[in-house]
Amino acid sequence: MIPSVPSRRTGPIAATNPAAKLAAALVIAFPLIFTIDWVSAAVALMLEIPLLLAAGLTGREFWVRTLPVWIAAPLAGVTIALYGEADGAVHVEWLFVRITDGSLALAVATVFRVLAIALPGIALFATVDPTDLADALSQRVRLPARFVLGALGGMRLIGLLVDDWRELEVARRARGVADTGRIRRVLGMAFALLVLAIRRGSTLATAMEARGFGAPVERTWARTSPWGAREWVLIALGALISGVAVTASVATGSWNFILGPS
Repeated sequence: MIPSVPSRRTGPIAATNPAAKLAAALVIAFPLIFTIDWVSAAVALMLEIPLLLAAGLTGREFWVRTLPVWIAAPLAGVTIALYGEADGAVHVEWLFVRITDGSLALAVATVFRVLAIALPGIALFATVDPTDLADALSQRVRLPARFVLGALGGMRLIGLLVDDWRELEVARRARGVADTGRIRRVLGMAFALLVLAIRRGSTLATAMEARGFGAPVERTWARTSPWGAREWVLIALGALISGVAVTASVATGSWNFILGPS
């Protein structure tokens, strides 16, 4: 099973309701989706720093969890710089590559945009326990309990797939059938893993049904999902970050609505 994230964190945002964290991340990302300009993204990224520091992650945890974003953002920027929209002075032109002032500006905006959208979501959700998230989605967001609890059960079993794969590999090596034909071996193990997953899923579904999951009655919950002033403050901070970023972009004339007329 997937190990649960420790519930006790030092960050003031760590103990906030997961639904509030989800709402704050969406509120921050929503306006940035509709524009590609470096001002709004840079302002949002700068204002997000206090939230990232208060998320409850250690320095090592933060860098390890966000490492893919720090790699993907510059790569996206390089791609835009080489093949983005040509505008202004041309600096390099070779075959399909054309680096201009416009493509460089778009590249910088893309890097800031990826960081500003991805980092808050990763940092806020790094301290969320799957069970707490399921409770919040069912009790606060009012999603169907059957869907939420089924997804939670599936998430809890993901870790078992890794263990099953290792056991299958060890068993095949013990029988001497894993020394040759790597592609055939991988396909065979994948099919066996699929069969095991289906069987375990059927067993889990039967067990959950036997315990009353999906019954046409109002559910009770083992623990409540608290919601108070702290959650509203977090959402308000997310809205404030978005508002300041959009205002700064519009005021400087940098706002570039990507759905507008070309």
